[in-house]
Amino acid sequence: MFERPYLKLIKTRIEEPRKFIQVVLGPRQVGKTTMMTQLLSQISIQSQYESADGISATSSAWLMQSWESARLRLKASGANEYLLVIDEIQKIDNWSEVVKQQWDLDTRDKVNIKVILLGSSRLLIQKGLTESLAGRFETLYLTHWSYPEMREAFGWSIEQFVYFGGYPGSAILVNDEERWSSYIRDSLIETSISKDILMLTRVDKPALLKRLFDIGCLYSGQVLSYTKIIGQLQDAGNTTTLANYLKLLSDCGLLGGLEKYSGDIIRKRASSPKFQVYNNALITSQGGENYEKAIVNPQLWGRLVESSVGTHLINNSIYERYNLYYWREGNYEVDFVLEKGDKLIGLEVKSGLKSDNAGIGIFAEKFHPEKILLVGTGGVPYKEFLEINPGDIF
Repeated sequence: MFERPYLKLIKTRIEEPRKFIQVVLGPRQVGKTTMMTQLLSQISIQSQYESADGISATSSAWLMQSWESARLRLKASGANEYLLVIDEIQKIDNWSEVVKQQWDLDTRDKVNIKVILLGSSRLLIQKGLTESLAGRFETLYLTHWSYPEMREAFGWSIEQFVYFGGYPGSAILVNDEERWSSYIRDSLIETSISKDILMLTRVDKPALLKRLFDIGCLYSGQVLSYTKIIGQLQDAGNTTTLANYLKLLSDCGLLGGLEKYSGDIIRKRASSPKFQVYNNALITSQGGENYEKAIVNPQLWGRLVESSVGTHLINNSIYERYNLYYWREGNYEVDFVLEKGDKLIGLEVKSGLKSDNAGIGIFAEKFHPEKILLVGTGGVPYKEFLEINPGDIF
């Protein structure tokens, strides 16, 4: 079975002396649970896996019972350590307070229970961590699968990755595109929105959030003002509501909204968003063109190539801790701007015959970036770029 690089890291952390709760975050269907199964088969520590997926949100008692069960099993086994893994932790109300209470109790009583928490909603998990568990945890964020991973695990070509994206569970369905599209829409998109957002967060206008997602996928890679977005929506909210809904979609690894780079934090936040999906499957599963037609349609294929570069950048920005923007001034623009500390990189994607772009030059004169990169025609082939870690560019 294919092993993601994160497995080695989490295994190393668990084999260390007990010090931190390990929190594994990531969108649905990126392999969090599979990685836990692999981990538990490779370590000698006795373990217990629990999932809150089917548990009532009010059942914080279930969490305490699971923990107490782990204590009894550790005592009965006579072992000196034990591992408790809890999946979909964000489903339990007040989970962070319960975890803090139980973890501190074990620390005080010198009970050597190590803990891994898994969750698919970054916003809800991080809120609980910062409110109750400060100083007690480490996080590990699992991104959508990269091109090298899909190639190694399933033998995919670069064209397949650009079109079908990086959902490993859907790989066996790509020869039946209608079935593949249904799987992405019903098992991934609908489940992520209904279970990770609508069931766990107050959303006054669910239909508006879903429509925003549809429009964001349709215009992925394009800048659209909130005023124009409202004009596209039948059930329009205000711009603050839309910005909040876009943040929820981003925290679930579905759709992000890149801010305009300006060197001024206030102006960045007031900018029109550039939509960017986290996985190209979110675009193509809802489009009208199939794979064979898409690869010979220059306009569509160019858009998908740029989007695949964007997915590569936005997914890695979380783990590599850099900020991702776009830049535009009048008719001049730069597709992506990467910022890490005091380092700035401008990146342009070109998939057509022409590779000239005056925007890059104007951006360089104005902001003096450390590097200017061209991906595609006249620059680094997009296949090669999707094989590197963007964090290594800095």
